[in-house]
Amino acid sequence: MFAQVLLSDEINRAGPKTQSALLEAMEEQQVSVENETRPLPRPFFVIATQNPSDQLGTYPLPESQLDRFLMCITLGYPDRASERALLAGEDRRAAIARLEPVMTTADLLVAQQAVLAVHASNALLDYLQALIAATRNGQWFVEGLSPRAGIAVLRAARAHAMLDRRDYVAPDDIQAILAQTIAHRLVPVAGAGRGRAEQVRALVEAVALP
Repeated sequence: MFAQVLLSDEINRAGPKTQSALLEAMEEQQVSVENETRPLPRPFFVIATQNPSDQLGTYPLPESQLDRFLMCITLGYPDRASERALLAGEDRRAAIARLEPVMTTADLLVAQQAVLAVHASNALLDYLQALIAATRNGQWFVEGLSPRAGIAVLRAARAHAMLDRRDYVAPDDIQAILAQTIAHRLVPVAGAGRGRAEQVRALVEAVALP
């Protein structure tokens, strides 16, 4: 746990006790062992991979834990050119050994603070709240988004705007990151006929801009 970037491989094969420990680390930024609490380094960032839920030995992740992951990204298979580069190239472990840092820890903390300063207008917040409310009306999903999820969407949209070299959030920023940020937190209603991400995109099309 005591690393700035933690990779939890095949997270849905871990048992409940391990999941509980990871949940504390993600939410409280600390680890409790034998009645002693130790703070984790900052910044602290968790990346996890998971296996398809129909594979043997997997456990469903609790909703409270899914809600603490900012995004869920599906990689899928590489395209033909990328796969050929993997097959013909060197061992990826050798390439990892040559990686060079692109910023210091202090630089990253400054960037994180800069994201929080990106402006979100009242009209933009109205749009975000309309999207959140739509997830809760029972038409699209079994249960709606939590307030934590709304905060996550806004943070991701601010980061998207900053990477686009803007000091304000636009509706396009929310739409660009919405499916990756909320689909893993939601279950489509019965008979929807769509996957989670597709259902989110359909909801976006149905909610009018303010």
